[in-house]
Amino acid sequence: MALNVLLIDGHPDEGRFSSHLLDLYQEALPSDCTITRVNVRDMQFTPILRHGYLKRTDWEPDIQALAEKFDACDHAVFAFPMWWGAEPAELKGLIDRLFLPGFMYQFREGSSLWDKYLEGRSADVIATMDTPAFFLRLLYGNSIIRRWKGQVLGFVGFKPVRFMVAAPIKDGGAEKSGEKWRKKIARMANSFAAKHPDKKRLRLKAFLGGGDARA
Repeated sequence: MALNVLLIDGHPDEGRFSSHLLDLYQEALPSDCTITRVNVRDMQFTPILRHGYLKRTDWEPDIQALAEKFDACDHAVFAFPMWWGAEPAELKGLIDRLFLPGFMYQFREGSSLWDKYLEGRSADVIATMDTPAFFLRLLYGNSIIRRWKGQVLGFVGFKPVRFMVAAPIKDGGAEKSGEKWRKKIARMANSFAAKHPDKKRLRLKAFLGGGDARA
């Protein structure tokens, strides 16, 4: 059975380098994959989770459509630039609105442990930045990598989560390292570890059926 790959372009502009790297990933995927691509910049939604988890904020049609794509996917790929140590605000807002308790995870009653509803899926993250990779590691402790692996994708069950740093981009870095990054992306696209038979179905229908989303 063909694996379903979901590609998410998190750059707010068209034609930028992180989008180009996602193009390379898409081109290198095995021919039998089912590929779905979403540009966050083309979505219509409010990126603010008003009320936190105290009150359900209804999803706009574009967010609900993306939720269905997550339900179907076996492997997800995110590409975006790192700005001020994190992803662009629109992508962060999408995570806030979409990665909700009751849908992607749920804390167990009376416990600090939680169920991860995206288990059986894998993910790759490609981040462009001007910060050299060794600065990211030595000065900032790979904070964006650790957060995406542990507190974002890993938190809801994606495993493994691989993170590729494409840096530095400025001062000719993209031209100098472009071929090396292309080869690395091609290897990633041909070796992702989705486990289709073990994939859990998300609780989309139950989530949309009513009730507040509370952690």
